[in-house]
Amino acid sequence: MLALSDAAWEGVAVDYYHGETRTPEWRARVSVMGEVPVLEHVGRKLTQSGAILTFLSQHLGRFGAEDREEELRWLLFDNHKFTSYLATWRWLVSFTPNPDPAVIAFFRARLENAFRVVEAQLAGRDFLLGAKPCIADISMQGYLHFPQEEWPLDMTGFPNITAWIARFRAMPGWQPPYTLLPGARFPKPAAN
Repeated sequence: MLALSDAAWEGVAVDYYHGETRTPEWRARVSVMGEVPVLEHVGRKLTQSGAILTFLSQHLGRFGAEDREEELRWLLFDNHKFTSYLATWRWLVSFTPNPDPAVIAFFRARLENAFRVVEAQLAGRDFLLGAKPCIADISMQGYLHFPQEEWPLDMTGFPNITAWIARFRAMPGWQPPYTLLPGARFPKPAAN
């Protein structure tokens, strides 16, 4: 959102993988939820991507949908189903040594169901709610731009999502996640 809006911002590396966000000090100083992302703006700290995107949309005057309730509905769907399942499945297949195959299958099935919902919503539309992207689109796009080997899903059954990803990559200001994220890329662990 910040890059697409050509906003001035600075990323701060967080050692998430070694537990920085789980320490009492970090939770007291940054976020009681112990999660990232966190947006700090004029001394205020916002957490949860949907809240951050809503704030940014209002503050920057960009990417707000005309139908705010419908936008909120898709933000909630994203946080509960789409990105939630994609992020968990990606973590299991890319960063977890020896993950349980039954757990991977469970999350993959949930992920594919969520993808089918979005695929149907995008039929005849460039973006979730019509011709212009809104913060719900931005929210859902996040994990779709990590390298495909980190979420090896066969996308041939999802041509609308594939085209939607391409439209985002063509937007002025778009950059891939590892270009935007500060700090070192976390390597895939070796299987035991």
